[in-house]
Amino acid sequence: MRGVSNETRNQEHRTVCNLGRCGGGVIAIIIGFVWGGWTTAGGTQRITDEALLASQAAICVAQFMKQPNPQEKLNELKELRSYERYKLIEKEGWDKMPGQEEAPYKGRLLSQACTDGLELLMEK
Repeated sequence: MRGVSNETRNQEHRTVCNLGRCGGGVIAIIIGFVWGGWTTAGGTQRITDEALLASQAAICVAQFMKQPNPQEKLNELKELRSYERYKLIEKEGWDKMPGQEEAPYKGRLLSQACTDGLELLMEK
């Protein structure tokens, strides 16, 4: 390597090192998201919303079961069509969380989750 100056060798060395750093960074990011459990802000928000809905649906089912004669009401609920079940849950206020005047979710999201939980009880 007589014809190559030290400056040229240093430049080539720096280029290879920088490419290695960039490649290593990309590989670390890929491994982190695929196997490391990293998530984006949107993914984290979705997971949080699902967990919150599941816990509130459990509270809805518990409020249903706390009323007098829950088995009788469960049999009554069994007789209804699915869309009528939502309406009954909303009418009776089981979808409202303790201390709240209205249900936390607009639409039938919580009512549907509560109905799903109650349907599991109907099968038993």
